[in-house]
Amino acid sequence: MAQRLLREYKEIQKQRLNSKEVQDLWLVPEESNIHNWHAKFIGPADTPYEGGVFEIRLTVPQQYPIMPPKAVFLTNVFHPNVHFKTGEICLDILKNAWSPAWTIATVCRAIISLLSHPEHDSPLNCDAGNLLRCGDERGFKSMARMYTKIHALETNLRKNYQTTEEKKEQ
Repeated sequence: MAQRLLREYKEIQKQRLNSKEVQDLWLVPEESNIHNWHAKFIGPADTPYEGGVFEIRLTVPQQYPIMPPKAVFLTNVFHPNVHFKTGEICLDILKNAWSPAWTIATVCRAIISLLSHPEHDSPLNCDAGNLLRCGDERGFKSMARMYTKIHALETNLRKNYQTTEEKKEQ
């Protein structure tokens, strides 16, 4: 299992080095534990998440790749398939549709795709799900954009970080 994770990490590094395109997904394991990964990605274009930088923590079980990793958003996001408080993600491939053919990188790509295509039938965030179920796409997009501006824009991330650091110094 650790060998598979090392192969996946090497493949990610190889793709990053060979790519001439701007990277929209950064994915690395913790130095001290290859079972804990962190991902950062740019919100998909033409969505209310565009321009945001989102962070996910992935925890890979010992039974990987037979069992799926657990993924949670560390960035607050307004989305019907993301629990507001815990960051838990409702995505079929993280549960009953998992296949050992999936990798950590493809899981992240599926999560990015989920932001573009919310599933309001199985909401973890009922407010977001209800807006979409009732056909209030404008209301949903407005809330999602607001959360992105507050929690995921780099300028606000820096401000929030500086405020936290200033509090520590006092």
